Amino acid sequence: MFIRAYLRASTREQNAERARETLVQFAGQHGQRIAAFYVENMSGATLHRPELMRLIDDAGEGDIVLVEQIDRLARLKQQDWDALKQKLAAKKLAIVSPELPTSWLAMERNGPSGFTESILRAVNAMMLDMLAAVARKDYEDRRRRQAEGISKARLQGKYQGRQPDLKRRQHIASLLRSGHSYSEIQDILGCSRHLIASVAREQRQGDAC
Repeated sequence: MFIRAYLRASTREQNAERARETLVQFAGQHGQRIAAFYVENMSGATLHRPELMRLIDDAGEGDIVLVEQIDRLARLKQQDWDALKQKLAAKKLAIVSPELPTSWLAMERNGPSGFTESILRAVNAMMLDMLAAVARKDYEDRRRRQAEGISKARLQGKYQGRQPDLKRRQHIASLLRSGHSYSEIQDILGCSRHLIASVAREQRQGDAC
């Protein structure tokens, strides 16, 4: 059994590594060490996260996926959450989080067995589903409040629209010039193909001038 820690932040401006030491200490409290870290800056509302998929590919049967909070793993729509659970279940991977005491069983070398273990695993699965649903609702509520704020600002003539991330666009342009593919740039920067295509189009227009 290996413990694989997954660290995620929604934007590149946020520090995805922030919880690393917290998880190291948590594992140590349970007599365990973390074998590998998987870090990315991607929205938790999408299932298409390269590092999360790499973790699942790397994992062996019965490994542990350690996250600071369940919302680091799941702010997904129900269909995507079910798909992720299927991927985890295919390798019998256990999700463990300091915020979910019922999940700590998976960290114990000599935990309960038989009927008691089955009950605890069932309770943990139910709690995971509940926390995933709460995380998704929190995400949707924040998006709704954001949209309401933008609508109000527009009515007041104060909304200027989302400003382009010039630093990121420059980084994409540099990678394109060095011959990187769209997929490679996505993996490096965690950006959308639409944004890469937009930068590539600007480059072509600039070259044509």
